Amino acid sequence: MPNLEPAALASQIGSGLLSFPVTHFDAEQEFAEATYREHIEWLSAYPVAGLFAAGGTGEYFSLTLDEVSRVVSAAVQQVGGRTAVLGPAGGSVRAAVEQARAVEAAGGDGILLFPPYLTEAGQEGLAAYVEAVCRATTLGVIVYHRANAQYSAETLVRLADRLPNFIGFKDGVGSIEQMTQIYSTLGDRLTYVGGLPTAETFALPYLELGVTTYSSAMFNFVPDFAIDFYNAVRRRDHASVFAALRDFVHPYLDVRNRVPGYAVSIVKAGLDAVGRTGGPVRPPLQELTPEDRRDLAQVIERAAVPALV
Repeated sequence: MPNLEPAALASQIGSGLLSFPVTHFDAEQEFAEATYREHIEWLSAYPVAGLFAAGGTGEYFSLTLDEVSRVVSAAVQQVGGRTAVLGPAGGSVRAAVEQARAVEAAGGDGILLFPPYLTEAGQEGLAAYVEAVCRATTLGVIVYHRANAQYSAETLVRLADRLPNFIGFKDGVGSIEQMTQIYSTLGDRLTYVGGLPTAETFALPYLELGVTTYSSAMFNFVPDFAIDFYNAVRRRDHASVFAALRDFVHPYLDVRNRVPGYAVSIVKAGLDAVGRTGGPVRPPLQELTPEDRRDLAQVIERAAVPALV
């Protein structure tokens, strides 16, 4: 199946919830492809607008170039065209270019461009970084606005004018003022993705800023809840959204916020809690303690992860 054209990908990504699956490892910390494929098959039964293989929830930061290629390829094959599959690029500019090309070769439909590793940079440098990756691939590219890669509206305008395959902006900063400026400046030229940790907490206010979709880590282990929550947000059902936040999302966050890095670990623990397989995380992430696992299971059980009506 041919890769989606960037414009078609942009339209599709903005039309529904986005899946960011975990990447499964075995006891020796090797990629557990069979378990990963089983997980992708389960998630693919749900209506999502795109699947981001080896993203942040998928521990992109711990994967080699070969593993990125293998994870994306496995996702593409398992999804079988049921939704778009995007892969990661990031780190040094040369590493990001290699990864973008590997995602395209593996059959991916788009790129999520992570920040460059460690170093701070000005707007001209960040623009050059994005341009190098966009020119290295025919795939649509979404930039991840986070940490040391924070883009001004002016920079985004210049990139959008020069690069037809620059299609999206994922916000991981959470500045309402900046997001308002970006959306009011670029309008529908870009697709806007909510990318703050546990994006459900920001989904309703961000909808007013043109952010029609977001990355749901919870979708990994409570997919019915995640889909129902997204639908409640889109119809602006405030009562249902705030009830779900109160009864499930906020208690979940209380456990997640106990240790830095739990944002990924708790998702794998959530899979274990609902009777599926999460598997270990790679260092420097750490596993939930037995007490935290127990508390997470109680949060899920107490809330009964209710459907939103």
